[in-house]
Amino acid sequence: MTLSNEVRRLERSWANETAWPKRLEWIEVKGLRGWTGQRIEFKFPIVAISGENGSGKSSIIQAAASVYRESATAVGKYYASEFFPSTTWDTIVDASIKFSAKEGERRVESSIRKPSERWKGNVERPQRPVRYFDLSRVLPVGGRVGYAKIAKSKHKELTDDSQPFDQTRLDRLSYILNHKYVAARMALTNIDPDRRVPILQRKITGYSGYHQGQGETTITELIQTDLPRYGLILIDEIESSLHPRAQRRLIRDLANVARERELQIVLTTHSPYILEELPEDARMQIFWSDEDRKIMTGVSAQFAMSKMDDSPHPDCEIYVEDEASKAMLIEILSICSRDLLTRVEVYTFGAASVGYQLGQMVNGKRFPRPTAVFLDGDCKAAPGCHVLPGIDAPERAVFGALRAIGWRDVWTRVKRSAADVAAACDAAMNLGEHHDWVAYAAKQLALTPNVLWHSMCGEWAERCISEQEVKAIERYLEDRLMEFS
Repeated sequence: MTLSNEVRRLERSWANETAWPKRLEWIEVKGLRGWTGQRIEFKFPIVAISGENGSGKSSIIQAAASVYRESATAVGKYYASEFFPSTTWDTIVDASIKFSAKEGERRVESSIRKPSERWKGNVERPQRPVRYFDLSRVLPVGGRVGYAKIAKSKHKELTDDSQPFDQTRLDRLSYILNHKYVAARMALTNIDPDRRVPILQRKITGYSGYHQGQGETTITELIQTDLPRYGLILIDEIESSLHPRAQRRLIRDLANVARERELQIVLTTHSPYILEELPEDARMQIFWSDEDRKIMTGVSAQFAMSKMDDSPHPDCEIYVEDEASKAMLIEILSICSRDLLTRVEVYTFGAASVGYQLGQMVNGKRFPRPTAVFLDGDCKAAPGCHVLPGIDAPERAVFGALRAIGWRDVWTRVKRSAADVAAACDAAMNLGEHHDWVAYAAKQLALTPNVLWHSMCGEWAERCISEQEVKAIERYLEDRLMEFS
């Protein structure tokens, strides 16, 4: 999916080495909730961490909150002892959170640690504003501690103490939720001086947090919260109570705010919509295998969802880099082994680095079912993986090979004239970015990109790859199936 303009602008700003003078570069968590010293790197100003419940997502953002100390006048202060307490059932000892943080031109590598009874290193932590949003924010207003008392009492709003939204905040609220709000404020009552109630006003009606949808309340409270410049913002399960459009728009809104204030935002999610809004470096998956925890950066949304779903499983799960690779492999299998094709399901994994990690897991027999990993032709061979034919990126391999044989019978597959197919594909290859070739040629031929690409891959598989290459793919998949027979 194409990245939004907001996220692209954020990418460009992040690439400037003088921007973001405060950056949390990585943390290593050991001795806490099953973490054994794995490193989590933050390669983009917004990072989304996905994984099953209990995989350790919340532990990461809580550990990140513990890395920094706040100023004396800060709104909130966070300590590892609060997030990771010892209890009758949980003894925390020999634990540590190591980290690397950029402070201007200086890099600080240090740790907070609990060798025995007490946490050490809190005083030496670098200073930075931190805002942590946990799941308590998704509780309905009426169900929160102290709010029922307000509703049941003869309360009045303290109008002088209300916090009305300025036009910028109001516009953000309207954009994310796709409703036109004419006013919003956080109100205080004479019953409780500490508990604010969100009040929203649309053109024809107004209502308080006691009668709002929970998505309205969570977004209203998030937008109302001051996100200080250079701050670290941590949000658990960001998509809670939000429909897909609101999820996408929230990420775009946060991209704008992160760019303007040079914020780092780390969030957890189970949502493909959140993941699709972010570039590869911003998508992270926590993966458990035989009690061994791995962190993979650069996963596709499809891969992340496949690891959190319980849908029926095929005989063999196949992972390829992207949709172009997926079509290529499917067309190879449709020609050489229709029976094998019916027994597998093909997923995309995202960055090549994820493929290499998956290959290591295949090689170590650490998947619970038959699993195969295919790398693009321009990747180096690696244990547990098979490299697709073509010795180049899929688009370059297919377009180049077909042009060498005059595009052969692609025209009959797409039901366009041979001359039109040749002209469109030749013109597409003049574009600098090979990922754009299929879409460009398809538009010239009045086809969908998917139809054209599958047709080209089918012709390429039939005409251009050798029998030895096909047999090697078959043997690789049969070996994966045999490992579990």
